[in-house]
Amino acid sequence: MNKTRPSADDALQDLQDGATVMVGGFGLCGNPEHLISAVAKKGVRNLTVISNNCGTTEQGLGVLLQQKQLRKMVASYVGENKEFERQFLSGELEVELNPQGTLAERIRAGAAGIGGFYTATGVGTQVAEGKETRVIGGREYLLELPLKADFALVKAWKADAWGNLVFRKTTRNFNAVMCGAAHVTVAEVEEIVPVGALDPDAIHVPSIYVQRLVLGTHYQKPVERRTTRR
Repeated sequence: MNKTRPSADDALQDLQDGATVMVGGFGLCGNPEHLISAVAKKGVRNLTVISNNCGTTEQGLGVLLQQKQLRKMVASYVGENKEFERQFLSGELEVELNPQGTLAERIRAGAAGIGGFYTATGVGTQVAEGKETRVIGGREYLLELPLKADFALVKAWKADAWGNLVFRKTTRNFNAVMCGAAHVTVAEVEEIVPVGALDPDAIHVPSIYVQRLVLGTHYQKPVERRTTRR
């Protein structure tokens, strides 16, 4: 089945106000640039976004934040985005902060159909407030629940027309784990190859977890914080 869509706009035509959306990337690394732009262009509102962080003030998911399209952010990191900080502190944006490993595992649990898991991370802190606890082997753990979404927007390096995905180095980050945790996964890629051209052992996400595919071009691939030597 050819899952390729003609554009990011077409792939997101049924995205509606109030949707819960997972977005891959770590900072600005591995961002689904074209899909984020399509969400901004569509102008949908009251979104709940699940992502490691919210881009920077001017780039990535920060664009949606500036346009007041987000109602809630489920993330592990607030830094690098002054507008995120401002909306958080002013109460304009609901924010659910998660330890980074807990966020990744909650998403994985959503994809795997696991009802929850126990972790020691966050015990004795504000993270533990209102959560079920259990002592296992003499140590206290928190029950964390899975995360699921209506849409997952991810960025991969290569794909075939069926939607088998290959990621490149650190751009895999949260992208791969989000596939399968949403009702509809939309992947944008830099190259689409014929079916059978990918080494089966090199595929990071099999096609069963991907519903729509978009070919992206002219990627900016911005560097979040550049450090150079004299």
